[in-house]
Amino acid sequence: MKNKIYSLLGFAQKSKNLFSGENTCEIYIKKKVIKLIIIAEDASHNTLKKMINLCNSNGIPYIIFGNRDMLSKSIGKINRTVFGIKDENFAKKILEIAELLNIERSV
Repeated sequence: MKNKIYSLLGFAQKSKNLFSGENTCEIYIKKKVIKLIIIAEDASHNTLKKMINLCNSNGIPYIIFGNRDMLSKSIGKINRTVFGIKDENFAKKILEIAELLNIERSV
């Protein structure tokens, strides 16, 4: 089931519906483009706190899932800890899977 999230991230990347990297995601959160944020479990405490605060203040759901290596590999990049989904359908599907897996999330 976790593999489905990784696959969806790959599809989102290929269809240009995904942003990656803390700074990039921060910009697009503020522009109200992002529908879901995925934060790697091994992100730094400061990154985790900053992204959760940004999501909460902008009403954007987030999940804390996976590690940076697996998440980065799924989109063909390296060393990324924050991922932003801009397509509503991708976001909904990932949130559904996260709920089934009891992944820590906020909506």
